[in-house]
Parts: sequence; structure tokens; C-alpha cells
Amino acid sequence: MDDVALADPVHRRALLGLKRLNAVCRSDAALWTVLKELAPPSTKATLRVLDIACGGGDNICRLALRARRAGLNVELHGIDRSDTAIQVSRELAKTHNLENVNFFPLDVDESPLPDDYDVVMCSLFLHHLDESRVVGLLKRMAAAARKRVVVSDLQRTTIGYCLAWLGCHLLSRSYIVHQDGPQSVVAAFSRREILRLADQAGLSSARIFSHWPQRFLLQWDHP
Repeated sequence: MDDVALADPVHRRALLGLKRLNAVCRSDAALWTVLKELAPPSTKATLRVLDIACGGGDNICRLALRARRAGLNVELHGIDRSDTAIQVSRELAKTHNLENVNFFPLDVDESPLPDDYDVVMCSLFLHHLDESRVVGLLKRMAAAARKRVVVSDLQRTTIGYCLAWLGCHLLSRSYIVHQDGPQSVVAAFSRREILRLADQAGLSSARIFSHWPQRFLLQWDHP
């Protein structure tokens, strides 16, 4: 999934598989719990949210639909280094007529993060990075976010590995997803490890929660 040289049809098939997995895992529900409390009901104010490495944009679009149903004013932007992922995300947003959603290409390893967002989040991305890059990214997320940093990712557990293998094979025919899912669990961090890395990044007051299935949610608020 990290290979930007993937052929467009192969990449799209993999993103579709990840979309199905996110739906079954209710990834957006966990993210929504820490976003909705900040979202203003007034149309005069807007909660601006940035999603790093947004992939196919399904999490962002589901969050936008939740905000619409709740009558909350939330503007969501997603960034990804893959042009295919950005195109798929834009197509999905258009399908749901989401005017408060925008996607644009940006490689976080090559470019600074925009700093005009209340919440900066990432989902299923940290396990692609080594420890030094995780610390660096968390520092930049904290510097860019006006209110809150949110991270959702896999936990490295035996149960998580088994669930990932089973889910990836049941919900997708993409060989990329079949390989990437279990390998991602192997590369993931434990809760203790991610808290240590957050502390190194200056997010010492970060809180961490577990959510289905074998994932964690890290939340850090500006003092």
C-alpha cells in the first residue's frame, strides 16, 4: 500500500478493501467520539479537521456524514501523497454530495503540515513509520493543531494479527490488502510503546483508549 508506483487499478482495489475493513471495524465511530465534543452547532463557527495519510477518504466522508446528521459544523480535509488515493477520495465525497470535505496531495515527509486546523489526526498510519519518524510526526501534529491531536492505529497483539488476517481475506480480494493487513499488525506498536513515543514528542498528557478490534485511540489536547 505504501508503494506510490502501484498501478491505478491495483491501488484502487486495495483502497476498496481498506474501505470495507474500516466499515466493519467502525473506525469512524471511534474518531467521532473525540471530534463531536469539539464541534460547534452554530453555523457561525466551524471545527476544522485535517486527516494525515487519508487513503481512500472513507473515514473522512463517514465523519462528514455523521456531522451532517448531528447538525454540527465540521470542515474536514484529507491529505495523502498518492494521487490515486486523492482521486478516489474526491470521487467518494462527490458521491455523497459532501461540500464540507476537501482532499489534496501532500507528502508529510517532504512538506510542512498546514497549521490552520483545530484537530490534526491520522488513522492507520503510524505503523508505517519507525520510532524516530513517529516522534517527529507527533511533534509536527501538535504544533499544527490548535486544539487536539488524535491518532487511531493498530495494536501489536496476537489476537490483532489473527483478526487482521481473517478480515483481510474475507473482505477483500486484493493481494495487497492480504499482505498489508497482517504485516501492519507486526509493524504496529503496543499501547506502552506509543505512550512512550508520545512522551518523547512532548505529548506527555496524552490519553490512550482501546477500541474494536485491537486498535488504540490516542488523544492529546493543548494545555
